[in-house]
Amino acid sequence: MCAEQPTVIYTLTDEAPLLATYAFLPIVRAFAEPAGIKIETRDISVAARILAEFADHLTEEQRVPDDLAELGELTKRPDTNIIKLPNISASVPQLITAIKELQAKGYRIPDFPQSPKTDEDKEIRARYGKCLGSAVNPVLREGNSDRRAPKAVKEYARRHPHSMGEFSPAARTHVATMRHGDFYHGEKSMTLDHARNVKMVLETKSGQTLELKPKVELREGDVIDSMFMSKKALIEFYEEQMQDAYETGVMFSLHVKATMMKVSHPIVFGHAVKVYYKEAFAKHQELFDELGVNVNNGLVDLYDKIESLPASLHEEIIRDLHACHEHRPELAMVDSAKGITNFHSPSDVIVDASMPAMIRAGGKMWGADGRQKDTKAVNPESTFSRIYQEIINFCKTHGQFDPTTMGTVPNVGLMAQQAEEYGSHDKTFEIPEDGVANIVDLDTGEVLLTQNVEEGDIWRMPIVTDEAIRDWVKLAVNRARNSGMTVVFWLDTERPHEVELRKKVKAYLKEHDTEGLDINIMPQVWAMRYTLERAMRGQDTIAATGNILRDYLTDLFPILELGTSAKMLSIVPLMSGGGMYETGAGGSAPKHVHQLVEENHLRWDSLGEFLALGACFEDIGIKTGNERAKILGKTLDAAIGKLLENNKSPSRKTGELDNRGSQFYLALYWAEQLAAQSDDEELREHFAALAEELSRNEEAIVAELAEAQGEAVDIGGYYRPDTEKTTAVMRPSKTFNEALAASQAS
Repeated sequence: MCAEQPTVIYTLTDEAPLLATYAFLPIVRAFAEPAGIKIETRDISVAARILAEFADHLTEEQRVPDDLAELGELTKRPDTNIIKLPNISASVPQLITAIKELQAKGYRIPDFPQSPKTDEDKEIRARYGKCLGSAVNPVLREGNSDRRAPKAVKEYARRHPHSMGEFSPAARTHVATMRHGDFYHGEKSMTLDHARNVKMVLETKSGQTLELKPKVELREGDVIDSMFMSKKALIEFYEEQMQDAYETGVMFSLHVKATMMKVSHPIVFGHAVKVYYKEAFAKHQELFDELGVNVNNGLVDLYDKIESLPASLHEEIIRDLHACHEHRPELAMVDSAKGITNFHSPSDVIVDASMPAMIRAGGKMWGADGRQKDTKAVNPESTFSRIYQEIINFCKTHGQFDPTTMGTVPNVGLMAQQAEEYGSHDKTFEIPEDGVANIVDLDTGEVLLTQNVEEGDIWRMPIVTDEAIRDWVKLAVNRARNSGMTVVFWLDTERPHEVELRKKVKAYLKEHDTEGLDINIMPQVWAMRYTLERAMRGQDTIAATGNILRDYLTDLFPILELGTSAKMLSIVPLMSGGGMYETGAGGSAPKHVHQLVEENHLRWDSLGEFLALGACFEDIGIKTGNERAKILGKTLDAAIGKLLENNKSPSRKTGELDNRGSQFYLALYWAEQLAAQSDDEELREHFAALAEELSRNEEAIVAELAEAQGEAVDIGGYYRPDTEKTTAVMRPSKTFNEALAASQAS
């Protein structure tokens, strides 16, 4: 035991993971506290972040601490342990709905200004901007990413394979991506030979100097990029692809990442909507401008804004929108039954989740008639979309992957210190007029990188620090040594940014003992082909990738291997020495919440939380010498294995075992494992009593949990559920609750 009591911080987030936490946290405390581990919580939900940002509008009693800012500071401490659950990366429509809910609860926060005109509106809009998109991960991810399928989960998937759609060699599904004018083709990059302060400036053709970003601090060895996407080229690309899809009879689908890329991708999304419905927009543009319609937020924004119009005008607009479908391709659907298309909201179809789901389904997406069809998968930005075409080609040639035999593809991702594009939101701009976009040294006036840009182009400046790259290489070498797996760094020879990274990776690999290790550096498409060939032969390959590919591949391969990305073990070894343990990668499952509210059945699988907690306890034990933490981790892993083998994961069907039942079985199996271990007699005795109590009452507890299902329930809110109501819903078994309470009291 170490002198200081170790602490684990468990995050309160949104939607299904938050609901599951109401049931799971009492279990965690009942097991951790007897072992001398303190469990604390921090609220980083979108509602809590809104309230923390607008504390000056609230009464003293309503104010909440800025837990996200505190966690950001804690990531810099060596003793920090954070269990990070999936949270909402809010789109504008989601944020507006959350604001309305909070206002209805009596929080006097301001409305979201969609078209800010006054300085006050602009300030409010900027403050709300901090809550948009992926506002959490860049603050907390002060380390690189180690994601892998735990052995027990991989073995379970091999013994109990999920369904996979067949890939026909004649499938017409393909990826459409820009051949010119996108970020990939308009990229410049450099490595700094000394520390500098720079600014981002637009020299307009009309002679103005617009300072878009007044100061960015850079350090020696940092890699910086200047890249832009041409509005003209993007619109031409959409026109070509929509016409091609229409003429060839292939369904059209758009795949972007408007949640994380919260500045650039909503714009990219909005242009697609306007091109598809261009006749309707040309006819009604003046009215749409008056109403403040912003299709960067999807068609839902347009529908909401025209709701208040006179019936005749409202119907005319709907008719004109529908008329556009006559000469446009069929759109992929988000919900065929409700008529919700790919263009409804930018947060409905997210590329890292939608492309793997399509590939798993044999290259198909849902059409308006409720049938799966081949699709033109439009990924405008070509930097990373080529890897998807490669896997489609591979599957058309070799057939679909077999989960019972395929190898595994863990990921070591360059993520620390807001690496690359995912840290560029505050350095991304929609160009207001034609000109030259320069990155300029503040002290010397030297222009480091320059681009000719036009009105409407999107210009951004990603950065990756030398320190983050060094740590990434070190993590990849350590994983190669510890796992014995082949490692491939996915780095292009043609992309300027990755050319700079290749130089650094080659140099930093020499600082490590790599004898006996199989470490390679390959261009992305080669790396994908090499990895796929090995996976089909049952061989394992670690993909060491940049930040966006980390995101894409840690959905793609888990969905093929395991049927879901939520079952991945995701560890972020913080550069300060602490650890963050992310629970899966599958989002926060809004449909699960709807089912709970309508039927009192939560199908969310907390396996990700179980795995993260086990890894956290194990790391605490290794870092601090806390033997009890090691025992907790080891016994939890064994309990997870038994949970999977006994098929006690949640069912989708109301009336069958759900999240709450699955958590009960984890508690039962965990207590049994602790009662069976012989390393700590005191722990053995303590948990033997709980194991006996849970085992004796198993039938009664499962019956109480099942009895609660089938009726609609009220949790008192969506973004800010009522604690008392939600606790009552998520902990319906009196017998189980009393057993946990008695165990903690003993």
